[in-house]
Amino acid sequence: MATVELRFSAQPEHVRTARLVAAAVARRAGVDEAVLDEVRLAVGEACSRAVGLHRSHGITAPVRVALTEEEKAFSIEVGDEVPSAGAEGSSGAPGARDAADGDADSEGEDEMGLAVISGLVDDVEVTSTEEGGVIRMSWPTTPVTVVP
Repeated sequence: MATVELRFSAQPEHVRTARLVAAAVARRAGVDEAVLDEVRLAVGEACSRAVGLHRSHGITAPVRVALTEEEKAFSIEVGDEVPSAGAEGSSGAPGARDAADGDADSEGEDEMGLAVISGLVDDVEVTSTEEGGVIRMSWPTTPVTVVP
């Protein structure tokens, strides 16, 4: 199981780099070429969401991205440092963050980003705890055949 870790400051201009790295690692892991655009878009949405959360909450910690190549799957975790008020391991719902955590505009953008990700990725899990949130996405891989 190989993992590539990426950390970047919560600046929108770094999201493009995260998308490019994710696509390159996904390709190397054996994700089907036809799915690479979905990987790029989903990572872009997840990273943009994390950047927005960090900026709106004044958090200076970096956004975390872990790209993991498993035996039959490729997974990406995008983590933020924005705590969820009173949430211990809540998951899956766009409302996983307490409404008091942000204004109505950022909450709507948050829900829209999660809806886009859910439309792009069949296997997605959103969790939020007192330490921050994580979006975990995974795609199947096809074994790479090495010709001697």
